[in-house]
Amino acid sequence: MLLVNQISFSYSKSKIVLDKFNFTLKQGEHLCVMGESGCGKSTLLKAIYGLLDLNKGNIYWNNEQILGPEFNLVPGFELFKYVAQDFDLMPYISVSENIKKYLSRFYPEESERRTQELLEVIEMKAFENTKVKNLSGGQKQRVAIARALAKEPVLLLLDEPFSQIDNFKKNTLRRNLFTYLKEKNIACIVATHDKNDALSFADFLLVIKNNTILVNNNPEEIYKNPKEKYVASLFDDVNELTINNNKQLLYPHQIKIVDKSDLLAVVANAYFKGEFWLIEVEHKNQTLFVNHLQSIAKGTTVYLGTKKSHLNIKLR
Repeated sequence: MLLVNQISFSYSKSKIVLDKFNFTLKQGEHLCVMGESGCGKSTLLKAIYGLLDLNKGNIYWNNEQILGPEFNLVPGFELFKYVAQDFDLMPYISVSENIKKYLSRFYPEESERRTQELLEVIEMKAFENTKVKNLSGGQKQRVAIARALAKEPVLLLLDEPFSQIDNFKKNTLRRNLFTYLKEKNIACIVATHDKNDALSFADFLLVIKNNTILVNNNPEEIYKNPKEKYVASLFDDVNELTINNNKQLLYPHQIKIVDKSDLLAVVANAYFKGEFWLIEVEHKNQTLFVNHLQSIAKGTTVYLGTKKSHLNIKLR
């Protein structure tokens, strides 16, 4: 089990980046870390891997303490693997040679089997003999993930792992990777801005705000009952309404355009989203977003209601 025990870290005396972080993660569990840029996601991964010297607190894997550069000539906990955003691959050798770099040369057949297995996971079989310098950024990102998995770490730390990968590849890669990690019982922590990483594949979601942990729970609970607008905005556009004197945070799909209600709004824009249109409307100088099956012309007056009630809606 990973134990992050009341850790704090700062790059300078004037700015605390991690403030009293405290959580656990069991073998095989997946944790997604979300928050706005600069909130400390990447710093948290580096601290867990052992690349930083903590100001306070400590980190353990089972009973072994993870220490930073002050205590280790070569920083980085040997049972973990960390995939940063810069990849750090060897550009002048092939994809398969990069993956094999951390596998034993004394067992060539096993090394080849593992390499082919991971090439399938990242969908790079056709590029196994291509030099890394000739790959795109997204392809390099996939190779970096495969190389990190070569020796099957107990914990994989991924910093924005799909940020440079095309959407049509991203979805299948996510499914392949997280299914593989579950099969191998490899724990994983992912720092991301992408809600799909959290909602579909994480066992737990940790949200950071102002360099502290705002909430740590299962993704479904956080999504359905966001603690505040900041949390809801990580998943979608969010509307803050007062309904029957109760403040509610509603996603665009939870509001609908109806035939009649007490809430009048004027259409400002319509954005095509594929299966629906996102309608931007204005009411008393406040912008709201509503999902609708059809486009609506700018300037049209509409009535709004929630999925639960179409009447008695008042904005804050």
